[in-house]
Amino acid sequence: MSVSIIYAILVTSAATFLSRFLGAISSEGIKETSKLFKWFNCLAYATLAALIARTIIFPVGVLVETSYIDRSLVVIFSLIIFFAFKKNYVYPTVLSAVFLSILSILF
Repeated sequence: MSVSIIYAILVTSAATFLSRFLGAISSEGIKETSKLFKWFNCLAYATLAALIARTIIFPVGVLVETSYIDRSLVVIFSLIIFFAFKKNYVYPTVLSAVFLSILSILF
């Protein structure tokens, strides 16, 4: 596995956990049932869905060398792992990189 892939995983994980930590600190006075909170939640999920779709359909960098089928299989595999491990984000993140590496070596 390339060192740049490991750096990308570490940086994105740090950014994700930092933003969640800052959100947890600043969210003491916000009600989870408010319309504004629900709107931000929908916005976050829509942004994530758009980024995943963009990665599959219009890849950049090293992902250009992989096929649509390989990228789609990795997303499906990651979703299965995500739900199998009770919606934990760490396992699908790490295993998707490993699975994509294996697919790119085999095919």
